Amino acid sequence: MTDVANMRARSRRILRFAARYLAQAWWYELFLPRIGLARVAARGRSVRLQRIAQHFHVLAVDLGGLMIKVGQFMSSRLDVLPPEITRELEGLQDEVPPVPFPAIRALAEAELGVTLERAFSFIDPTPVAAASLGQVHRARLSEADAADTGLLDVVVKIQRPGIGMIVDVDLSALRRVAGWLSHVRIVSDRVDMPALVEEFAFTSLEEIDYLHEAASAERFALDFADDSRVSVPELVWERTTRRVLTLQDVTAIKINDVDGLRRAGIDPAEVATEFAAVMFDQLFLSGYFHADPHPGNIFVTPLSGPGVLEADEARAWKFTFIDFGMMGEVLKALRQGLRKLVIAAASRDGKGMVDGIREVGVLLPSADTAELERAMTKLFARFGGMGFAELQEVDPREFRGFAVEFGDLVRSLPFQLPENFLLIVRAMSLTSGMCSSLDPTFNIWDAVEPYSTKLIRAEGGNLLQQVGKQVVSVGGLIARLPQRIDNLTTRIEAGEISVQSPRLERRMRGLARTGRQLISAVLFAALLIGGILLRAEDVVFGTVLMAVSVLPLLHALFAGALSRRGPLP
Repeated sequence: MTDVANMRARSRRILRFAARYLAQAWWYELFLPRIGLARVAARGRSVRLQRIAQHFHVLAVDLGGLMIKVGQFMSSRLDVLPPEITRELEGLQDEVPPVPFPAIRALAEAELGVTLERAFSFIDPTPVAAASLGQVHRARLSEADAADTGLLDVVVKIQRPGIGMIVDVDLSALRRVAGWLSHVRIVSDRVDMPALVEEFAFTSLEEIDYLHEAASAERFALDFADDSRVSVPELVWERTTRRVLTLQDVTAIKINDVDGLRRAGIDPAEVATEFAAVMFDQLFLSGYFHADPHPGNIFVTPLSGPGVLEADEARAWKFTFIDFGMMGEVLKALRQGLRKLVIAAASRDGKGMVDGIREVGVLLPSADTAELERAMTKLFARFGGMGFAELQEVDPREFRGFAVEFGDLVRSLPFQLPENFLLIVRAMSLTSGMCSSLDPTFNIWDAVEPYSTKLIRAEGGNLLQQVGKQVVSVGGLIARLPQRIDNLTTRIEAGEISVQSPRLERRMRGLARTGRQLISAVLFAALLIGGILLRAEDVVFGTVLMAVSVLPLLHALFAGALSRRGPLP
């Protein structure tokens, strides 16, 4: 078969698979419940999902390409999908057949413009790793390159021959599937599937451009240049092109190798906690994050040499990140919303979570969120603070009850996925699964709460600014109120407004009194919050602010009552 015929056959296989299981999902999840057979549909759901996972596993391994990426995302959802499904797909992280070395050699020499023997003093024909888009070989630089770079042992990442055409075909098939889904109301009401596929397409095309990956690695290294927890391999630009990437060999302990960590005297539970913190820093502080943090892309590197323990007595190891082909960026507005989500999650604030979801852009402004707020509050009350291991002990029927309730709410609310949000979800899903595999008792709340404290302190200045703006706004309203009342009285005297109630003047006086109480309440809140936030840095000044806040509080509480006791004019 020609290459064109092979690509057509590939596209047909993907579309047939999607059509078959979309039809099955429609039958069991939509049609049967509508005719009163919801229990029949639910009875075999677990078996059906496992069978779909098995069939997709076979398809993805056979086809490779972007199908592997789809399977990897599904395998990372340890906190959502049943174990039988994630176990079935997790092999896709490494279970990709390598390309024979002669084909790899031909592509690399065409890219570099010289033979591999001239480019390197040694290159291992057996790949260290074979991924869906490329594969990695160990090598040693030539004497001249080693002298120029200061490096000797390197790894060479070489793109799979023909992967560009395969990516184009896979994206074309995914676009057609997205078009089908856009006609399913339960999907189209929640997400713009064609736009989501276009975002995935943009990320995938960036991933097969190794020059872009090299630039991303340098930017990531710059973000963590002063952080002893993180390191990035050095690049060899002289041996790097769009389809060949050469960088320092930093092979160490795979982050999910629990036995290897223990043999090196490293506590896996500590690794889990630190890894969550590093990923939080990427998402909420720098805003530039590794979107593919699966076990093959992160090493734990033991530190050695004089001065290590003095620099960090509690930790004699660091994280080494590799493979920067899939990176994400969180814009400032989105990062602000994510910070609010973290703070709300840490404080078990259901309403705050919903407000954060709205600010992130997942929930449209027109949504009526009263029921969602109630459900989130109920969810926190029942499951808030539980670790992954504790959640596994909860009766599955209770989970199903919550799932049904939330499912109905989600279907009734206008949700959408903002730009780049899929990568954020992927990164956090992989992080959650990684931490849970390192430490089954890992509690995400333990990681979120201290981090939220840091965010609250960082947000303190913004919070005071917002309160200050509210004070100025209310103050301006109160300052203009007497003039408005005077204008209103003038119009009444001129006969422009007919007065039908003899108590109008009393009501206007009450309005002015209420305005004065309102500004007192805002001033109280501003002084109290400012005192609490500043007390950590300046005990005396913070305490003074908190004490002074009592004065406007007393006015807000009692001014109205005292005014009502006095005679009305």
